[in-house]
Amino acid sequence: MIIRSKAPLRLGFAGGGSDVSPYSDLYGGLILNATINLYAYCTIEETGDDMVSLTATDLGVSVSYPLSQDLPVDGTLDLHKGVFNRVVRDFGITPRSCRISTYSDAPAGSGLGSSSTMVVCILKAFVEWYNLPMGDYEIARLAYQIEREDLALSGGKQDQYAAAFGGFNFMEFLTDGNVIVNPLRVKRWIVDELESSIVLYYTGASRSSAAIIEEQKKNTSSGNGQAIEAMHRIKQSARDMKRVLLEGNMDGFARILGQAWEDKKKMASAINNPMIQEVFDIAFAAGAKAGKVSGAGGGGFIIFMTDPARRRLVINALENMPGRVVGFQFSEGGTHGWKIYD
Repeated sequence: MIIRSKAPLRLGFAGGGSDVSPYSDLYGGLILNATINLYAYCTIEETGDDMVSLTATDLGVSVSYPLSQDLPVDGTLDLHKGVFNRVVRDFGITPRSCRISTYSDAPAGSGLGSSSTMVVCILKAFVEWYNLPMGDYEIARLAYQIEREDLALSGGKQDQYAAAFGGFNFMEFLTDGNVIVNPLRVKRWIVDELESSIVLYYTGASRSSAAIIEEQKKNTSSGNGQAIEAMHRIKQSARDMKRVLLEGNMDGFARILGQAWEDKKKMASAINNPMIQEVFDIAFAAGAKAGKVSGAGGGGFIIFMTDPARRRLVINALENMPGRVVGFQFSEGGTHGWKIYD
């Protein structure tokens, strides 16, 4: 039997960082994001060789271990191992020999939540394989625990919930640790207008979000007034952007996106850099209204808003830069899996 799964990557529009502890624990967080038609993929094949083989084809990394209940977390494909170990432990499963293969449409450090999306994707494959009683909330919550607690990787909570639920979502991160996902019913013409107004540019530079997130956490813990006030404004921007999105107000959307980027740069010194600033300058000179780095910052993907009539001019200008413009559409539905019987 073969089990497959996929989970969508997301664009973070507003509120990013307010889902990261300790800020979310102290003040609560709000996020507005939407998934796009770029995905993480997983295939699990049952084998009879008493081995667990792991492969990330996009990374060109493969590793195999004798079948056991606890694979060593040693820095090689730890996301895969983290899911395997936690599912076996939590659900009392007798592990079976298998081959787990994955790949992602976006590299790690891209700012689209690729690492967390991959954890959700692998977990969904296990849910299908073992018929585990888990809904979207349970999958997202367990994926968060695997990544943040078991593997001690820095980050927030939005990526796991975006991958599990899919679509446009307004998320609330409560001080008690609970999460409420509010799916938004965005009219089709608004989705079309937003797609026509966005230029998605990949800088070509992946970055580790850990250092940026750790500086954000330090600023919050130490009571850095400027950083905390900036995060308060970032959180409020998610509420404001939800309203203008549902109204179809693209000028308002662009204005809030741009202000959120200015506030975000106050959260950590590495969020902006000369390479990113040059890309912004080129895009603005060509007609972009606003821009924001998706994710923690420092590299990865940049979201630019422009008038649809000038979109091609912005694209032409960015195509002269070292990175590349990436076409996309917004996607509906979150992670899903299926079985193929031999």
